[in-house]
Amino acid sequence: MKRPIGYYVHHHGAGHRRRAEAIAAQLGGRMTMLGTGLGDAGIDLPDDRIDAGFDGEDGTSLRPAALHYAPLRHDGVRQRAAIISGWIAREQPALMVVDVSVEVALLARLCATPTVYVRLFGSRDDAPHLEAFRSAEALLAPWPEIWEHESAPPDLRRRTSYFPGVTPAFAGPTRQFGRPTAVVVYGGGGGRLAAVEQAAEATPDLDWVVLGEIQGEPVRRPDNLRFAGWVPDAPAWIAGAEFVVAGAGDGAVADVAAARRPFLCIPEQRPYREQTDKARVLERAGAAVVVDRWPEPGSWPALRAHLASLDRDALRPLADPHGAAKAAAWIEAIADR
Repeated sequence: MKRPIGYYVHHHGAGHRRRAEAIAAQLGGRMTMLGTGLGDAGIDLPDDRIDAGFDGEDGTSLRPAALHYAPLRHDGVRQRAAIISGWIAREQPALMVVDVSVEVALLARLCATPTVYVRLFGSRDDAPHLEAFRSAEALLAPWPEIWEHESAPPDLRRRTSYFPGVTPAFAGPTRQFGRPTAVVVYGGGGGRLAAVEQAAEATPDLDWVVLGEIQGEPVRRPDNLRFAGWVPDAPAWIAGAEFVVAGAGDGAVADVAAARRPFLCIPEQRPYREQTDKARVLERAGAAVVVDRWPEPGSWPALRAHLASLDRDALRPLADPHGAAKAAAWIEAIADR
């Protein structure tokens, strides 16, 4: 019987879990997910985030140079380390895929377990990332090799395998709208809520649908604006849109790429410039129109024309329908050797 494969799933954003679930589906029960908020889907770990009830120290001044996050006297961190190392001791996995955490990667290595580390976009040339990369058997990048950052060192490129499409595309039917519709999956908190309302008022011939949670109470409520909340088939809504407004998170980009919809990308602030760098790559490839903030109401006619002129095939490199199967086969080959 083949030894199991572990997959650590970071809790921020949906892209990590979508990748893990897609790869797990290809491995026939061999892979176990570990992460916060997994419930019955895997090994559910206590939260390691600092909250109002935590009175220890975050370790900023004492943190070892090889770590990003090492708070002192935090029960959640202690319990997570114990659960992960206990699972490794019991199951003796052949491999641990880490998506993503420097600390989990180094913990697995301390537990005599080889790792595959998932590379994300952004400027990740700091000491902790470099140690996680150096300690791994191999590196997995969920984007096309042609989108590799020009400053990436040759050794990093040599050790990286590229799997665009590893975040699976939605395969269901497209949602049909009665009129041209813009779908917003960027969020509606703070000033963004007012900006969406102003955009709807400025484009009466266009319906607007906002997916996900919003913060604040709508004020203007124009007739062509709808807040749909969390929907289970968001990619179907994206596929039916005239254009999509979203950040540059892995899940949103994968859904837009699969649907080949015109993409207005407003990158959100993330550590290591992850979304900003990814958005610029999309822009250089002609796959998106990128702006730093919500457009002014008067700019929408020109923006719609610009979006309509995009070459939708520019998104094709991200939409490999076999990406998850290829990544799973590659991971299993590393585990078996």
